[in-house]
Amino acid sequence: MKFGLRVPSLTKRIAARTSPARWVRNSLGLKAPRGWGWLTNPRKAAYNRVYNRTSFGLKGCGWLLFIPASLVAWWAIHVHLPI
Repeated sequence: MKFGLRVPSLTKRIAARTSPARWVRNSLGLKAPRGWGWLTNPRKAAYNRVYNRTSFGLKGCGWLLFIPASLVAWWAIHVHLPI
């Protein structure tokens, strides 16, 4: 199980978008509605639930970089220091 920062993989991303199984599922309309993962594949759904709650990517935590930068800018403006 992965804990912490996710490392993106370009090859896995392309393979997932161009797989024959995905094409068949989407073209024939064999997809289950969102949230039905527990019925179609309970083991995978449980794994994904834990993974999504214990790991994070850089895309979702941009606000973590914004808050310290804005505090430094606010401090520099109010203390009248050159940036």
